[in-house]
Amino acid sequence: MQESRQFEGRIGLTHLDSVPHWAPVPTPGASAPNVVYVVLDDVGFADLGCFGSEIDTPTIDGLAADGLRYVNFHATPLCSPTRASLLTGRNHHSVGMRLLSNLDTGYPNGRGHVTKAAATLAEMLVDAGYNTMCVGKWHLAPTEHTTASGPYDQWPLGRGFERYYGFLEAETDCFYPELYADNHAIEAPARPEDGYHLTTDLVDQAISFVRAQTSTTPEKPFFLHLAFAAAHAPHQAPQQYLDKYRGRYDEGWDVIRDRRIARQKDLGVIPPDTQLSPRNDGVEPWANLTDDERLLFARLQEAYAAMLEHTDAELRRFVDTLAALGRLDDTMIVVMSDNGASQEGGKRGSLNPAAFQNGIEPDFAWNLEHLDEIGGPRGHSNYPWGWAQAGNTPFRRYKQNTHEGGVRVPLVVRCPGRIADSGAIRSQFHHVIDITPTVLDLVGVEAPASYRGVPQLPLHGTPLTYTFDDAEAPTTHRTQYFEMFGHRAIWHDGWKAVAFHQRGTDYAADRWELYDTSTDWSECDDVASRYPEKLADLQQRFWAEAGKYDVLPLDDRGFAVRAKVARPGSIRARRTFVYYRGMPHLPAAACPPTMNRSHRMTAFVERAASDGDGVLVALGGVATGFSLFVKDGRLVFDHNYLGRHTVVRSELAIPSGAKELAVDVEKVGDCAASVRLLVDAEEVASGKLDAVLPNFHGWEGLDIGHDGASPASTAYTDTFPYQGFLDRVEIALPDDDIPLYETVD
Repeated sequence: MQESRQFEGRIGLTHLDSVPHWAPVPTPGASAPNVVYVVLDDVGFADLGCFGSEIDTPTIDGLAADGLRYVNFHATPLCSPTRASLLTGRNHHSVGMRLLSNLDTGYPNGRGHVTKAAATLAEMLVDAGYNTMCVGKWHLAPTEHTTASGPYDQWPLGRGFERYYGFLEAETDCFYPELYADNHAIEAPARPEDGYHLTTDLVDQAISFVRAQTSTTPEKPFFLHLAFAAAHAPHQAPQQYLDKYRGRYDEGWDVIRDRRIARQKDLGVIPPDTQLSPRNDGVEPWANLTDDERLLFARLQEAYAAMLEHTDAELRRFVDTLAALGRLDDTMIVVMSDNGASQEGGKRGSLNPAAFQNGIEPDFAWNLEHLDEIGGPRGHSNYPWGWAQAGNTPFRRYKQNTHEGGVRVPLVVRCPGRIADSGAIRSQFHHVIDITPTVLDLVGVEAPASYRGVPQLPLHGTPLTYTFDDAEAPTTHRTQYFEMFGHRAIWHDGWKAVAFHQRGTDYAADRWELYDTSTDWSECDDVASRYPEKLADLQQRFWAEAGKYDVLPLDDRGFAVRAKVARPGSIRARRTFVYYRGMPHLPAAACPPTMNRSHRMTAFVERAASDGDGVLVALGGVATGFSLFVKDGRLVFDHNYLGRHTVVRSELAIPSGAKELAVDVEKVGDCAASVRLLVDAEEVASGKLDAVLPNFHGWEGLDIGHDGASPASTAYTDTFPYQGFLDRVEIALPDDDIPLYETVD
């Protein structure tokens, strides 16, 4: 045994002539702080009160008053890549997370998980004697692996965290979340009618973890990664917060942008001569909108603001708990966003995130009709581009882009005992890869050269601890590349070159812009024609950095198109899927690829005369999906296309003794299908689907025997479990010419 080989005592015949030995327990220094990462989602540079917003965020503002605000801090343009860089201190392409964990692109830079050659901060700190806890969004495990069969090596507990509670996907419904505890799926502890909201639940769990840790080992420091769903779509908040912001945005995004930049200058967040960037393409002046557009667009922003303030209020409970436990002044707290404000609501906003991913223009009239659902349990809203640009004030463009609107994000660092001028601002250029090196510097832990037998990549970031004492010190982070969906940028010693890429066009045709960020923070003055040599130098630097950090090959294909087709060896690369009742919820990325293709779903039952109703199989939820269920003794199929329901229902009750209840969906055209309901292979009803989703059926997954998350059908409101005997559900895809997985030409 390894333990015996490490024994340094002496073993005799008895304990009388033996010498015991205990291996030393790893213990960080007595001054090692607790560390808390608070990660917000899709929150723009100007969305926090202390960065110029009118949204009330007193908790984060208070942390900033006790610490530092970093106003030249950058993330990657997207969520999974930023989280990979934050937790490892390395660039995201280098660790295998070029895009989202939903995809394995087939290249080393896009495996959809963090390579074992890049240990996470949790792995490094747990070996140094820390307790480690993760609460909230993960989105770093291949989503096909987030099933009951794993593998679990990229789940939080497989990457150094000792406890986990949260959700593993990119987003989740905050009233009906898809939750996991440690290494297993769980049901949400309550429903929205009980007052449930995910943000409150996450903070409850964070408090519980810290209380338990403090009760048993108060002398040990802890690391908590607290990653909120807010303010990623869907924007959802308790009603009292929605009510508070009612009417607050009726003046429109132009007025809000003007107010925010003025306040940013007053706060010193941006230089006084900073220009407000021009409107992004597709953003209309508020004055040019119709009354109905203003009504809808204002309501969408109200939901966003309500969600963000609610998150801040819940964070207050956690901070107060640290204070009550006597641990606040021993805790370093880092608050940041994972990228800029999101463009994924489209030009006119959306009540359905699947519309954006499928390239479908939302139906404005339908959205307006459902105005009062925005922000609530049946609303999956995201705001339009105009509000996203206001969130990124004073910058241009959005999340997914490499202009400052996509990558410049707020950062607050509170580190008691290390920061002398609390409440001050730091303007040195820094990047998300610098945060973990900063923590290691503070706690006195070196990144290992080898971890669990795997040689490690060097840290790519530089600690920003030098800025704690010196506001004027020159930045130690002199060069940083950015890339996403073919958009590229390079920052070096104050100069930034950036190329916006139109999907499907020749990369060589992209026009590079050049900005002197020392005098032009908002990228308003493109000086490429004045300094062609400087631009050429930066372009050359970009390609050098791209080679150094595994950025290549460039890839501009959209997420949903690639997600539809499974990789070789995927659990989705089959023609037949058999799911047994009692299995845990199946995440969306692991579900059969039924989008825009024929398929049959058969529930194997033993139908007795006394059997009741309930769901046989359901996929998705209030936003999109389907449900096959029994109600009033009839077989029903409800197809939910972006909130519009097509219901096919048998006229006669299901006879006693029935064994097979099925729905047959046959593709009859692009994004159109016929539907037949079958009882023991006999047709009992038929209908047609005039519209089905082409590539992506949404973020909510599949349940057998009940509808576990938000209801996919309007015919029921609870989980509606099937009351009879249900053995299994089989989903069969035909032998057709639609490929099961992506092949290499």
